[in-house]
Amino acid sequence: MIRLKINGATYKLHVDPDTPLLWAIRDAVGLTGTKYGCGRALCGACTVHIDGRPTRSCIMPVSAVAGQSITTIEGLNSKAATAVQSAWRQLDVVQCGYCQSGQVMSATALLTDNPNPSDEHIDAAMSGNICRCATYVRIRAAIKLAAKNLP
Repeated sequence: MIRLKINGATYKLHVDPDTPLLWAIRDAVGLTGTKYGCGRALCGACTVHIDGRPTRSCIMPVSAVAGQSITTIEGLNSKAATAVQSAWRQLDVVQCGYCQSGQVMSATALLTDNPNPSDEHIDAAMSGNICRCATYVRIRAAIKLAAKNLP
C-alpha cells in the first residue's frame, strides 16, 4: 500500500510501487485531468506539481513521491493559477485542449517562481510542453497577460 497526498487529500492505494504516478492519479484515484501523451516525459501532457515543482507523472514511480504533496490540474488553486486560467480563457488559447492541463501546470509554476518572465524565461519553462495544434503564440501571450494580472 502506498499513501499519496493528492490535492490535499490522502489516498491509500494498493498499487505496485513502480506504478507511474500518472496511472495512480487517473486509474486508482479517478482524477482524469492529467493526460497521457507519450509515456516518456517528452510531451508534458502529464505534468503535475510535486511539492510545487512541475513534474512529468508518466515516468515518476509512486514510490518516489510518497509523502510529498502532489497537485493535479483539478487541485490547482493559487493566485498564479487563477491568473493563468483566466488568461487562457480570455485569449482563447485552447484549440484541441489535450495538452492544456500540462501547459497550465507549467505556466502556473513559472509565474509562481517568476511573476514577470521574459520571452526567454517563458520559452525555457514551457519548452517541454508540446502542443499538437501549435498554439504557442497564444500560450506565450496568455502567460504574459497572466503575469500582468497577478495581484
